[in-house]
Amino acid sequence: MSPFLPSPEYLIPFKDIPVGLEVPGRFHSPFQKQPPAIAIAAARQVQEYLTTQTDWQHNFGLAPNQKGTVIGKMFGVLVVKTKQGQIGFLAAFSGKLASSNQHAYFVPPVYDSLTQGSFLNVGMQELTRLSQAIKTLQADSTKENLGEIELLMERRKNHSMALQEMLFDQYHFLNRSGEEKSLRYLFQKSSGKNPPAGAGECAAPKLLHYAFQNDLQPLALAEFWWGLSPKSAYWEHGHFYPSCQEKCAPILAHMLQGIELEEPSIF
Repeated sequence: MSPFLPSPEYLIPFKDIPVGLEVPGRFHSPFQKQPPAIAIAAARQVQEYLTTQTDWQHNFGLAPNQKGTVIGKMFGVLVVKTKQGQIGFLAAFSGKLASSNQHAYFVPPVYDSLTQGSFLNVGMQELTRLSQAIKTLQADSTKENLGEIELLMERRKNHSMALQEMLFDQYHFLNRSGEEKSLRYLFQKSSGKNPPAGAGECAAPKLLHYAFQNDLQPLALAEFWWGLSPKSAYWEHGHFYPSCQEKCAPILAHMLQGIELEEPSIF
């Protein structure tokens, strides 16, 4: 492999690649259960980083006697090749990590809804205000204010739906040809419905979007769960998982258009 050059910004070099480890000739389906060996090697390097970094704190539920809400997290790696033939990888997390969308080691989100003064933050403040007003009226419920409570609850519902739709419209995803499609368009085309909450924030779309933005060739993808999962026994610490159908299939069908997959996909 060619010597590594630190460009673009989020491209990470391999520390050690086992001798004879195969670089895939074709990109594999993100919905296969077992990732390629080179993607697993990249994931192990990210897992080492997660156990040693001190830049931020997140309650994965792995530290002894750690208190507070446990939030296990899905991480992903994408092995890529640069135009110069260098092999490295990108790393990403799903959703938020340590109450932020951005950290130095990981590719940025397709859209950062947590920027100060964003429409989402302002809108969430209004939701909080409406919820508090409803709670106050319910604490002293009388016939006179029942109508006001119902009015506020309807206003809160409509405001929440409008915020979610505005958020969907901020996400646009690239494919290898540079073609950009919106999140709402992709789901409407696929199912005739709006995207589910959290769509567009998973690791795989983040990784591929950054790769296409920076003219990097995707070679192999892996996603793994890190931490405990208080809600579902399905997610196990350190285990690898295929990309999810519910939130990612319509997005990945667009992003991988024109890329010959190693095995048939189930988009």
